[in-house]
Amino acid sequence: MENSDLAFEESRQEKVNELKARGIEPYPYVFPGRETIAAVRERSAGAGHEKGTELFRVAGRLYTVRNHGKTIFSDLQDESGRIQLYIRKNDLGEEKFTLFETCFERGDIVGVQGYAFRTKVGELTLWVGDITILSKALCSLPEKFHGLRDVEKRYRQRYVDLIVNPDVRETFRTRSRIIAALRNYLGDRGFLEFETPILQPVYGGANARPFTTFHHYLQQTLFLRIAPELYLKRLVVGGFEKVYEISRNFRNEDIDTQHNPEFSMVEIYEAYRDYSDMMALCEGIISTITQEIHGKTLVAFGETTLDLTPPFRRMTMDGAVRELAGIDIWSHTLEELQVIARDRGVEEWENAKNHREMLVVLFEGLVEDQLVQPTFIHDFPIENSPLAKRHRSREGFTERFELFVAGMELANGFSELNDPVDQLARFQRQEEKRKAGDLEAQMLDYDFINALGYGMPPTGGVGIGIDRLVMLLSNRPSIKEVILFPQMKPEPGAGNRGGTGA
Repeated sequence: MENSDLAFEESRQEKVNELKARGIEPYPYVFPGRETIAAVRERSAGAGHEKGTELFRVAGRLYTVRNHGKTIFSDLQDESGRIQLYIRKNDLGEEKFTLFETCFERGDIVGVQGYAFRTKVGELTLWVGDITILSKALCSLPEKFHGLRDVEKRYRQRYVDLIVNPDVRETFRTRSRIIAALRNYLGDRGFLEFETPILQPVYGGANARPFTTFHHYLQQTLFLRIAPELYLKRLVVGGFEKVYEISRNFRNEDIDTQHNPEFSMVEIYEAYRDYSDMMALCEGIISTITQEIHGKTLVAFGETTLDLTPPFRRMTMDGAVRELAGIDIWSHTLEELQVIARDRGVEEWENAKNHREMLVVLFEGLVEDQLVQPTFIHDFPIENSPLAKRHRSREGFTERFELFVAGMELANGFSELNDPVDQLARFQRQEEKRKAGDLEAQMLDYDFINALGYGMPPTGGVGIGIDRLVMLLSNRPSIKEVILFPQMKPEPGAGNRGGTGA
């Protein structure tokens, strides 16, 4: 980062120099004996208008400084809450009071020692006996009444966004709680959490374009994982019957309100189960977490109220196209379906080579957006499900499902394919597509085929998008609102300055 890119202010740097000239360290190492503002509030619930006798030590960031001559009111905030400060010249003394007036500003992090009381209007306040600089801010916070509203700047400088927008901090607290609840739910049911490779010699587990890198010592091309699936299944082969991973995945794809190149998901596998069991598990996870976060399973998302109470609706893919798009796939020729798709503005219909491929095109183009309340779409064509087991009663289909909520795909699950010969043939077809230019087709993973050759029990699996789940449960319309540091386009003329998207 060039010096010209820094937001340091000369006047604030001068105050750092002034503090140092007075023998005061503007960035000390510790503030011992500190307790949270929330703890002070709890212990001072019965405070009256007179200054209390219990001495408190708190620390946090100054959010306002209101000077009334010999008295200054300020707001101090830490992670647990906010409290008003009452600072008098008579208490601090002339020198310290003047120092505060001249060198302390909004945004600075300070340590405070004082006594609790309530003002005439009943606001709990600390009557300050001493105040210490803990970190002198060289950059000013956004104007207090308007905060940080520029969306681009909010995402690029999330640290400022978190400082000035309490609702943003609450979103990421919710995210942390969701992940903790997910771990508790799976742990209570005997699932074990594992970590699998992020750098992989063969990518797989989804149809997506990978990020590619090169390991110089090994002289080998490697890929950032697009999914942990094939490694978790290796663990099932090895004898672990209930496994999961909360993983960071990377896909070299478009960026929009539902997609970020780096994202989080949980993948779960259980031996001796099938896709119906995984739908039930998925319902249990989502409804339980929703209940824990909101105290109910009805949640607002935009102008819609989502009912996440199980059981969720279940529809076959062709049944959904028939009911919601008014098209009976099987009563038309492929040519008729192509005309219908073209006339209704569906994209990529030219690539569909048979009825099942056209089914997927029509579903994605005409039906997905209509699936607002939680709905499992199941029985996917075999052509776009290379890792799912063949359907036990429908030729040409697989035992695969996707869960849609608010028009978004939230989960994807299978009865997992465990026939090594069938899996090899599926991979070979994917490899042909990849060599023909399909950048999202999967690679042929011989080691995974070998693993299946040692025998994988009947297994059900499901992946749930954590970012999208957080979007739903925190009522956020964009994935960038729930990822702390989303990927961004470079700012014009910025060059490579470091930081997220900078």
